[in-house]
Amino acid sequence: MNTSSPSNHVFVLMGVSGSGKSAVANAVAYQLKAAFLDGDFLHPRVNIEKMSAGHPLNDDDRRPWLQAINDAAFAMQRTNAVSLIVCSALKKSYRDILRKGNPNLSFVYLKGDFDTIESRLRARKGHFFKPQMLVTQFATLEQPGDDESDVRVVDIHQPLDAVVSTTLETIDTAISQIGRAP
Repeated sequence: MNTSSPSNHVFVLMGVSGSGKSAVANAVAYQLKAAFLDGDFLHPRVNIEKMSAGHPLNDDDRRPWLQAINDAAFAMQRTNAVSLIVCSALKKSYRDILRKGNPNLSFVYLKGDFDTIESRLRARKGHFFKPQMLVTQFATLEQPGDDESDVRVVDIHQPLDAVVSTTLETIDTAISQIGRAP
């Protein structure tokens, strides 16, 4: 039995650390009165400790985290009209884990260049992510391709308010297109 409907949709805000995922998701969730989950809160303790020590995560580290986010997305799409989840989702295989069994899930890719994101990371205070890990994030990033029609791109090389506005428009457009799908 499929209990999902176009009106119950989960949007994963993806991108490298420093792309503004949490700030944008917080603002968008507030404006849409949507459910919001920062996927970083689902990292196992061992992952947080590893990142805090300056070590990048590998695929084995990420697998249980991605499955926890997949489970959360499943629950959220069953109970909320619109939900937002923040998750880097850097590789297609990670995005595929998130998609599995979640027919009403799509992605908003907050896309930016290395220099813009590095300057934002250096300005951060109190976050466990180390700016030097950005090199690893960009090396890991697999740009969504044409075969991922559920990924919408928002350019972050603009002020935060404009990124939020563009993200809201992107989500509104996605919902209206989903509503028209056969």
